[in-house]
Amino acid sequence: MLRQIFGRRMFLIWTVIALSLSLWLYKAPIHKVIAAEETTYRKLKIFSDVLDIVQKNYIEEVKPEDLISGAIKGMLNSLDPHSSYLTPDEYNELHMDTSGSFTGVGIEISIEDGILTVISPIEGTPAYRAGIKAGDKIIKIDGQPTKSMTLMDAVKKIRGEKGTTVTLTILRKGMAELMDFNIIRGIIPLKSVKSRMLEPGYGYIRITNFRENTDDDLEAALKQLESGEFPLKGLILDLRNNPGGLLDQAVSVADEFLDSGLIVYTDGRKKSDSMKFTAKKNKIPRTYPMVVLVNEGSASASEIVAGALQDQKRAVIVGTPTFGKGSVQTIMPLEDGSAVRLTTSQYYTPNGHSIQARGIMPDIVVKGDIAYERKEHTQKHIIREKDLQGHIEGKKELPEKKEVRAEEIKDDVQLSRALDLLKSWQIFSKMTTI
Repeated sequence: MLRQIFGRRMFLIWTVIALSLSLWLYKAPIHKVIAAEETTYRKLKIFSDVLDIVQKNYIEEVKPEDLISGAIKGMLNSLDPHSSYLTPDEYNELHMDTSGSFTGVGIEISIEDGILTVISPIEGTPAYRAGIKAGDKIIKIDGQPTKSMTLMDAVKKIRGEKGTTVTLTILRKGMAELMDFNIIRGIIPLKSVKSRMLEPGYGYIRITNFRENTDDDLEAALKQLESGEFPLKGLILDLRNNPGGLLDQAVSVADEFLDSGLIVYTDGRKKSDSMKFTAKKNKIPRTYPMVVLVNEGSASASEIVAGALQDQKRAVIVGTPTFGKGSVQTIMPLEDGSAVRLTTSQYYTPNGHSIQARGIMPDIVVKGDIAYERKEHTQKHIIREKDLQGHIEGKKELPEKKEVRAEEIKDDVQLSRALDLLKSWQIFSKMTTI
């Protein structure tokens, strides 16, 4: 009987201890949440106070909605170079970039240390023909300094009606003085795929950007090359100066040359932001050798394609290290027609290499492509993702590759080297080992 009572007492004691412990464990997170909420409320109170001070004391009357929009822009711009707030007009501009036609000069730009910087000119556009180069810093637009200008404000100033002129004042590495480029705005071509036969049996396809119809244009180009007079012995896929575009189009392009396996995967904070994209078996087998050309202007979607074909051993990558934009931006529309563009995850190649701030390292490094070193021999510093202020660091290192130097710079030394590689491929494949 004594043992029974003692046992019950011990059971009650342990029950009370367990309950107390569980209550303590349960309350701890609540205190943390309350503390965090109180900190947030205090900061919001300070924000409200500053808003009131500016409205009452600023030299000119300012609309509260403009102040709030500016605060939202500042909040998002403080995160990384690619997160931003899009006004309704800017959101519409984004739609035009990927689908509809628009007028402008044809450059992909970003902001580095508060200065507009050219990532790459789009081939065939007014800016490309005028001589704008990757790495150029835009100091003024029509005489107005760009130091405190937002990216979207700059885009709106550079774009305009067809036939009108915009003056870009450029600071270029190696040049002692600023240069003015008077560029006549034109309709930026939406056709993103160009193709031709370099020599009998050796095809060439250039993708200038990744838009809604890129996969259809690529399929048509491949069909034309593959049904030509000569069987296709090899293909060069040119992604140089391609600033990127739509993720689904990058996946579709890579899928055209792969029958199975991983193309790219994303890893984010939320489970919904972590995705995997795999290749499907093609109706038309494509077993011919491939060379992919890349350079410092190859970014985002271009790097996804190059990384997938490299890791899957489907193509040899030739050129110079790519830009290194491996972050994913999700567009979240708001009720007033504006939107938030927020970095939500990062891209990884099939082998698990992070593209972010590192880019794709070519299998064979060849300097001297047509966009950078024609008639020029000065070494220029090209802006990459890792040079942008506030960029997100990647998570894994890429192995270094041995550099191959071209003996002579011709019109396009990288394309010439790629063609030589394809020809060598055919020669070596016919050799037998004794």
